[in-house]
Amino acid sequence: MERIYLDNAATTPMDPAVVKVIADAMQNNFGNASAVNSWGREARSILDRSRHVIAQSINARLDNEIIFTSGGTESDNTAIIQTAMKRQNEGRHIITTAVEHEAVLKPMQYLETQGFEVTYLPVDQNGEISLDDLKKELRDDTILVSVMTGNNEVGSKMPIHEIGEIVADSNAWFHTDAVQAYGLLDIDVQADHIDLLSTSAHKLNGPKFLGFLYQRDGIKFDSYIKGGDQELTRRAGTENVPAIAGFAKAVEIDNSEEKQRRRDRYYGFKKQLTDGLKANHIDFEINGKMNAGELPHVLNIWFKGIPNDAFITNLDLNGIAVAAGSACTAGSLEPSHVLKAMYGSDSPRIRESIRFSFGMENTAEEIDRTVDQIVKIINRFLKK
Repeated sequence: MERIYLDNAATTPMDPAVVKVIADAMQNNFGNASAVNSWGREARSILDRSRHVIAQSINARLDNEIIFTSGGTESDNTAIIQTAMKRQNEGRHIITTAVEHEAVLKPMQYLETQGFEVTYLPVDQNGEISLDDLKKELRDDTILVSVMTGNNEVGSKMPIHEIGEIVADSNAWFHTDAVQAYGLLDIDVQADHIDLLSTSAHKLNGPKFLGFLYQRDGIKFDSYIKGGDQELTRRAGTENVPAIAGFAKAVEIDNSEEKQRRRDRYYGFKKQLTDGLKANHIDFEINGKMNAGELPHVLNIWFKGIPNDAFITNLDLNGIAVAAGSACTAGSLEPSHVLKAMYGSDSPRIRESIRFSFGMENTAEEIDRTVDQIVKIINRFLKK
């Protein structure tokens, strides 16, 4: 049975060119980048070049505004918790949204136990916040606003540029979790007034357990991890130079032309899948909205009357990988907090929706086969 992987929002396969760069560095550049010997200098050169490539990809002003981390979770936790600790004497109010990833929501919940006040902005049925709501909630004691660039479950894109302009006129710092958006959407930290930004390499065909935190020059807080003086004393621990070299290679591959090609290709897959369902008279609705401005690779569909756990199992038995929500929470069998925020806790959507997410290895033929299997599974359910 030929398998079809449509869970790229959870993780992506590494690009073969990335694997080659990592393997080469593991064999030939094993030195410690903090060492003063020639092996260390070679590793430092790779580290510096990789940092430059990544800084340029988001229009960072300085290469040293990039801090390498273990991934999106660490980057989010560092930005949120360390900002709170650093600025708690200026204020103890933080604003976020109800549809953030758990890597943002759980640090927020932790800070609430430490005496901070967190406002969770609601979203509409497109998964977007109201800018008026944000303006109303901003206060003199607001120290941080954290809003994701694009949602990992339904693909909605937040108005990051407008949010950045609003926050820039306040006392708060602006953090965005760009884990799902980096590599697919154009990100400009200068134009969008972003102070802190989190990413993860494995979402754009790079290695796992690696990401970066963009920290605007002039923002300073203590290292979240205590130890050595790596990353200019901002993140202790010996840098994983081979993986970082692979991350930079993934970013280089994803140039502006390739990024646009992938956006067009993935949006085409969305159209192909939904058009196929319509042609077979399947009763479904899209959660959120489907247009070229949203995350191009994420498509969340409500299949009316079909429990998502049974649906996912049936697709998996037929070699097709999909998800019901975030891979970081799906194992708990809890209903999607994103769909609850969008449609209410009583909506049948929260237990009858499937997320499809597309990637570099998918083909039009795979989408057609997926549609065929969906139709067969739904018809079996309807006959029961």
